[in-house]
Amino acid sequence: MTHDQFEALVGRLEQQAQANPRGYQFKVLMLALFGNAYLAAVLLVLVVVLLALVASVGVLKALALKLILIFGVFLWMVLKAMWVKIDPPAGVEIDARQAPELFAMVDALRRELGAPRFHHVLVTDDFNAGVVQTPRLGIFGWPRNYLLIGLPLMKSLSVEQFRAVLAHEFGHLARGHGRLSNWIYRQRLRWSRLLQALEANDSKGSFLFKPFIDRFAPYFNAYSFPLARANEYEADATSVRLTSARAAAEALTGVNVVGSYLAERYWPQIHRQADEHPAPAFAPFVGMAQGVASEVDEDSARGWLEQALARRTDVADTHPALQDRLAAIGEAPRLAIPAAGDSADRLLGTALATITEGFDQRWLAHIQPSWTERYQEVSEGRRQLAELDARAAQGEELALQDAYDRARLTESVGGAAEAALEQYRELLRRAPDDSVVNLTLGARLLDRDDAEGCALVERAMQLDDGAIASGSELLRDYHWRQGRSDEAHAWHQRLTERVQLEQAAARERDELKLSDKLDAHGLPADEVAPLAAALAAIPGLRKAYLVRKRVRHLADKPCFVLGYRVTPWYRLHSKRRAQEVMEQIRQSVRFPHETLIVNVEGDNYRFGRKLAWKRGTRVV
Repeated sequence: MTHDQFEALVGRLEQQAQANPRGYQFKVLMLALFGNAYLAAVLLVLVVVLLALVASVGVLKALALKLILIFGVFLWMVLKAMWVKIDPPAGVEIDARQAPELFAMVDALRRELGAPRFHHVLVTDDFNAGVVQTPRLGIFGWPRNYLLIGLPLMKSLSVEQFRAVLAHEFGHLARGHGRLSNWIYRQRLRWSRLLQALEANDSKGSFLFKPFIDRFAPYFNAYSFPLARANEYEADATSVRLTSARAAAEALTGVNVVGSYLAERYWPQIHRQADEHPAPAFAPFVGMAQGVASEVDEDSARGWLEQALARRTDVADTHPALQDRLAAIGEAPRLAIPAAGDSADRLLGTALATITEGFDQRWLAHIQPSWTERYQEVSEGRRQLAELDARAAQGEELALQDAYDRARLTESVGGAAEAALEQYRELLRRAPDDSVVNLTLGARLLDRDDAEGCALVERAMQLDDGAIASGSELLRDYHWRQGRSDEAHAWHQRLTERVQLEQAAARERDELKLSDKLDAHGLPADEVAPLAAALAAIPGLRKAYLVRKRVRHLADKPCFVLGYRVTPWYRLHSKRRAQEVMEQIRQSVRFPHETLIVNVEGDNYRFGRKLAWKRGTRVV
């Protein structure tokens, strides 16, 4: 199901849900039960067949035993495929002895809502909180409940605001009048996770139910979407009931504003230190609460809040937009950032210091390689910039690529954004039809909310369709900031369509089927000769064939297939040797266009025949 089909279907279903809420809920319930019944029926039929074979041993004798063995192995493969393993969430586990205040709050909320108990409470480094259920029995459920609490979230909210967030999350597990809608909400998440797990699992026994889930899960996702959206509103109402409308509004507002601050200012400020220092000298999680309390100034907060309020509710997420959530609880935006020392992270008790320091140490170990790389890159960039500046100061007219590199380095490592902007303008005067120059200058102008950038970005998209996705995203964000939601959504639609097209093209180019149509490569001799020479120099490669694959998506961008052999006729095929040669091809051969590399021996021998029969395909 494409995004457009999903969006149109959800739009129709939301109208049905509004017109007849109880009838629609019953329809989705029946759909959920049907999906579960299908899986149970598959297993039941297999068990009945196996029992029938056991009962026929007296009649069929040896044949029955042979069939039991064959069918038993098959049943085991099916059960193994059904036993989908979903990895539990990651985080630092805490208990009531370490954080008694937190667990007292959790237990009080859980009892008040009649929610099930949590098997594990994990603290994560995400700016989020949530409830996750992982099935112990694969497709058949029996969930283990995890409560995930993001340390950055706790450092950004007061205790009462944090309690409002937890009450919302617990609302999804509550029993009582909302029990059915909560069950459907969890079923929706379950089917989505199962589909993802099965797509990653290549079990041979999954063919009995994977086609069904491939089709059922997206449709159940669409049919349950209106109820999932309504469930979010119900969870907000639960949050208001267990805390207050004011606390819920403060939590919603704070999450949006502080989330923007962390993403757009806090973390970028830390990462920019790599330009000057060879190693990090800052503990980001230790200093986060102080940063939130002191660096979210009034003007910035107003801008981030306006951006959040300008977003519209759509089908990209079951969570409604901030404006709609606040309206539903009858509150205006309320930003009340806690002072340093008053944030909810103190609920972690004796575990707070250990967890915070542990996250900082893990961050340091993770960031060090890229930090060092960035420091070296900036040092080299400054050296190159000094050289280019010296040439320009001597009156030399730099080549277009050198001039572009100078503008880029002036901005990125020279810290002179205004000078870089003027250099980009000069580049545009020299190369008005260069898509990269148009897109780069247009992006800088749009970042300054200069409408002149719109025409440049659109020009870049006309010159190179490879710029459509990035250009659409730039224009969407610009119009959102300007409060022009219709234009923003139009560009968002263009972005979505392009991303889907590029994803479809990538999938098409990532696999080779016997049914694919393959043509002669059609490359000129001066392109084939160096390619053939590079392939011939690879030890162990005996033959290579090059063809062009017919593609439906982005057909103007050619896709080639290189099939190669490594095994002489008198030896057995070796997967290890074939893999070694493939790695050498990837490392040492430059292809003129996108090329799929396939060893055409062993299980792929039929591709080898197909390529060998085509005239003019052999290049080695």
